[in-house]
Amino acid sequence: LAQVLAPVPHLPTPGPQDSVGAQIRHQDGAMAKPTVGYLGMGIMGSAMANRLIDAGFDVTVWNRTKERCEPHAAKGAKVADFPQAVVEACDIVFACTSDPESSRQVVFGERGVLAGMSPGKKYVDMSTVDEACAIEIAAAIKSKGGVFLEAPMCGSKAPAINGQLIILTAGDASLKHDAQPCFDVMGKRTFFLGEVGAGARMKLVVNMVMAINIQALSEALALGQRAGLNGSDVIAVLEEGSLKSPMYSLKGPKMLEGDYAPNFPLKHQQKDVRLAMALGQRLGQPLPAAAVVNDVFMAAIAAGQGDFDMSAIFEISKL
Repeated sequence: LAQVLAPVPHLPTPGPQDSVGAQIRHQDGAMAKPTVGYLGMGIMGSAMANRLIDAGFDVTVWNRTKERCEPHAAKGAKVADFPQAVVEACDIVFACTSDPESSRQVVFGERGVLAGMSPGKKYVDMSTVDEACAIEIAAAIKSKGGVFLEAPMCGSKAPAINGQLIILTAGDASLKHDAQPCFDVMGKRTFFLGEVGAGARMKLVVNMVMAINIQALSEALALGQRAGLNGSDVIAVLEEGSLKSPMYSLKGPKMLEGDYAPNFPLKHQQKDVRLAMALGQRLGQPLPAAAVVNDVFMAAIAAGQGDFDMSAIFEISKL
């Protein structure tokens, strides 16, 4: 298990005999970055695409709502009308969409990824999906001769902007190697977890823990304030002991201020808890804490909090 979870060390730069991948050797001997595509300009995809552009990669972007690509075009990115065009034009294509349904639509839809896929093309899906979705997409990509890697990431808006994501890859190890220069720009650490599906399972485990923890903080702050304690004192005490958490330090003060500007929308966090619960049900693993948290997140969505940050669950705890 330790070997599986250990971060993969950065591999040496490929030589001129290697296939198109992390770098390409020009006739003059200089090394060039690969052409990169990015599909999905939401909170996370937009930030990761920006980092690739700023790092000097030749980037082509696509989004269902084309206007979201305009800031990237202003920085020099090309904008494609369809995912198919991105795949046909680029050496490596990354995608980050909101859920399994949108991930499938990008791949299987009209003029989607699969329509542009051909032998040797490389596709990296960074979306948070369930294992079945990852395996289905991988099989489709491979059926056209393409190469697939799943790479969901841990982190929200700020880590994405600052290149501090934790990237959970699984699938084709050679593509992990080829994509590593891009991962180095987008994240601080990359794990290789084995066969396709392992990345999805790990991401759901991590996000389930995050949901339980944000609910614990919400209840602690709500109880503390109702008991006459200063909320900032509750956070300060937590920060001094074994319960210290970067998430508590980041989210706590904003929760007390009622600042729920979305870094990770509540509706997406609930989706991840739902997928984790489905995984637990399939494996016969009871998840009572996750089940309770899912109910609270559902109540928050029903109360109109779904598009706010996941920390808006605090409003439900205060009722």
